[in-house]
Amino acid sequence: MAGPFRSLVDRLPALFGSTQRLQARNDELEGQIAVLNAQVARLSNVEAELNRWREVEPIVKPLLELSPAERLKILSTDRGQYEVGTQNSQIRDVWVAKVLADLPRGWRLLDAGAGECQYKKHCGHLAYVAQDIAVYDASNRVGFQNPGWSFSQIDIICDIIKIPEPDASFDAVLCTEVFEHLPDTVRALEELVRLLKPGGMLITTAPFWSMTHQAPFHFATGFNRFFYEHHYERLGLDIVELTPNGNYFESVGQEVRRLTEMAQTFTGTKLDGYEIYAVQMVLALVQRLSALDRGSDAMLNHDLQIRAVKRGIA
Repeated sequence: MAGPFRSLVDRLPALFGSTQRLQARNDELEGQIAVLNAQVARLSNVEAELNRWREVEPIVKPLLELSPAERLKILSTDRGQYEVGTQNSQIRDVWVAKVLADLPRGWRLLDAGAGECQYKKHCGHLAYVAQDIAVYDASNRVGFQNPGWSFSQIDIICDIIKIPEPDASFDAVLCTEVFEHLPDTVRALEELVRLLKPGGMLITTAPFWSMTHQAPFHFATGFNRFFYEHHYERLGLDIVELTPNGNYFESVGQEVRRLTEMAQTFTGTKLDGYEIYAVQMVLALVQRLSALDRGSDAMLNHDLQIRAVKRGIA
């Protein structure tokens, strides 16, 4: 027994050394496995990032393809970078001023529902008469209001459906942005036609659609061209101009601009950075589409600007 035991004892150092080498190799392999696991994890992260990129690529790629100037406009928080949806009042005011300027000198003009008489300044060559019921005081808290509204320049204070003037006593009647504030627009229109001389001109604008404003005197959101075509024909008026102000895309642009105010007023929150950028991107979109527009005003516009002549011999 001494011989085999002795031989085993003599081999112990070699076996121990082999065990150490195997342990070292095992440690090395475990290290390599750890490295491989880390690489797999990184590849998983890369795949996740790639998937996220695929989700945003349809948005980001077009943005990167824009010129630096266009990218700067979108990434700006200044809504003034885009004009879309800002020209509603300006276009209407320019149109009314031109129509009034073209009226013959000395014509007697009734400004019905004149409010603050904003167009009186264009009527120096006319015999200008302003009418309004003069009851609005901006005290209601619903919708958009006009604090400080003044009726100080009104000549005739009365209901628009019963104006104390003789038949055919005006050469022209102006009625702008009033119809939506009347409980009976058709009766008012009939009264304006009564006051108009044969051959005289009725000049009107009214919203195609509108948000609540000057409540509680807001009775209709707007009027389509078919309203005018039906009632003007019935009342003996020939439409000589019916021009839409704006289009669908301009109308959308106008309301997108109100998002900040609407969010603050009705949710008590402010738009965050990404949401503001989203607004800018929508404004960029609708401005581009508005420039390409071919007839969307039939679906939606700010208002219709109309000139009509009363039939009959002047």
